[in-house]
Amino acid sequence: MPNNLKQRLQSASAVLAPGIYDAFTALIAEQAGFEALYLSGASIAYTRLGRSDVGLTTATEVADTLARITERVALPVIVDGDTGFGNALNTQRTVRAFERAGAAMVQLEDQTFPKRCGHLDGKGVIPRAEMCGKLRAALDARHSADTLILARTDALAVEGFDAALDRAEAYLACGVDALFIEALRTPEQMRIACERFAGRIPLLANMVEGGKTPVTAASELGRIGFRIVIFPGGTARAVAHTLQRYYASLRQHETTAPERERMLDFDQLNALIGTPELLQHAARYDAAQQD
Repeated sequence: MPNNLKQRLQSASAVLAPGIYDAFTALIAEQAGFEALYLSGASIAYTRLGRSDVGLTTATEVADTLARITERVALPVIVDGDTGFGNALNTQRTVRAFERAGAAMVQLEDQTFPKRCGHLDGKGVIPRAEMCGKLRAALDARHSADTLILARTDALAVEGFDAALDRAEAYLACGVDALFIEALRTPEQMRIACERFAGRIPLLANMVEGGKTPVTAASELGRIGFRIVIFPGGTARAVAHTLQRYYASLRQHETTAPERERMLDFDQLNALIGTPELLQHAARYDAAQQD
């Protein structure tokens, strides 16, 4: 299957990829008309474990989630590979597993382990040379050059802005397909990063509500040079807000009636997930129809 994301990144406008965490959210995002999806490691931790994004998820859990998503939707998926879940050899296993599961792009970062959300304080980064080794290992591990490798640096919070740019330069030299300088603090930093790199390689902008980077529309980010814009945790935050209201209302009123207008009913949900079509397809194999 051709990697539509690779082709799409050759155009001038930015790709807006919403955060997803399972096949259900992926399906709804696809129906909304997006061109690509971002499988958020943080959101997997939030929804699958009910825990924080502090390195508790495993490569197997992410690969399993990714496989279920790519079996259900056709959109290219950018998948958060954290630190590669170990050293260079672990990183190779991660890339191979994610590629088998259908990843269009695998994101790898230079944090120490256990990693943490890029917008939390207290991060650490591994030496630049070690990260370059992991990136070369990732590039060697993929079976197809259409499986893209995205290099992320978290060095800004640890070593400063200039050091983060220098790390990005080193990662670019390794041959990666895209760059992600995490937690840029100001529009000026975002502009400088684009001036230095946007003409040579796609840059990703990470929009985190309440995070360290100013939340900006994808169209504006595209104008200054970013080619991928993600809102990775917005989905989980929106769902959490909705569920807080829903459960509080059910507990208080002991019925869903007050929330009914903000819910899909039985038939609407089945229409969304394609139940009529699935049952029609199943009927083709009904033994009674073979007589």
